[in-house]
Amino acid sequence: MSSSPLVHVGLIQFACESDPQRNLDKAVARCREAAAQGAQILCLQELFRTEYFCRTEEFELFDLAETIPGPSTEALAQVARECGVVIVASLFEKRAKGLYHNTAAVLDADGSLLGIYRKMHIPEDPAFFEKFYFTPGDLGFKTFKTRYGNIGVLVCWDQWYPEAARLTALQGADILFYPTAIGWAHEEKPEVKKCQADAWQTIQRSHAIANGVFVASVNRVGSEGHLDFWGGSFVCDPFGEILKLGSQDKEEILVVPCDFNEVDVTRRHWPFVRDRRIDAYGEITKRYIDQV
Repeated sequence: MSSSPLVHVGLIQFACESDPQRNLDKAVARCREAAAQGAQILCLQELFRTEYFCRTEEFELFDLAETIPGPSTEALAQVARECGVVIVASLFEKRAKGLYHNTAAVLDADGSLLGIYRKMHIPEDPAFFEKFYFTPGDLGFKTFKTRYGNIGVLVCWDQWYPEAARLTALQGADILFYPTAIGWAHEEKPEVKKCQADAWQTIQRSHAIANGVFVASVNRVGSEGHLDFWGGSFVCDPFGEILKLGSQDKEEILVVPCDFNEVDVTRRHWPFVRDRRIDAYGEITKRYIDQV
């Protein structure tokens, strides 16, 4: 692990096309660009290798999945090893015949596969038919000890759940990464679009505040089918202050310095972790608390 608490985080926001190899080539090139700009921990958007195929339910789209380790992790591991960077890569994982996950692979700065996180919360909405494709994760919430610090990884729909952020932060994460694919329907009203994007950003900033950690969220841009992905990738500090914010419609690389010492300093002043009443939270595991 790096002796310096100052770590440069790189978020890679881009538009995807129909050819998986071209998307992978773009991701590799952008990772190298981010490393050249000083980024040490890089995060790609959710399912970066393909268009967001969950817009429809089609059996042949399962052919887009790959194993982990596999072609994408091999290509990115070479970048990680040559550039000395950590890479978080969200992939459509084929675990076994008929068993698929939405999975984030974590590659350490020597190119080794530190581990994987399988998306726990799987949405099912119009144009987001993920339950058709993905089995819910069975590895629990995880933090990874990388060369540059402890990172937690969650994926997209997980970002709406404070329990996921809490359980990941409690394992020692200094920063939570959220690779994401979220957008608006073409016909959505402008005021609704604004409310949705504001809510998405607010809930993640609240995870930073409640847990005293950095949060980094990276989303794609561009139009796919009847969805417009709203970008807006950002990094915020443990007070929830946004350190850098991406545009809603442009491909870009965000490189943001994060001083992991701020986690300790923030928790001293806002000791939410210290003051948790762990003796009183037993009912949190219930679906609903019925009043009888």
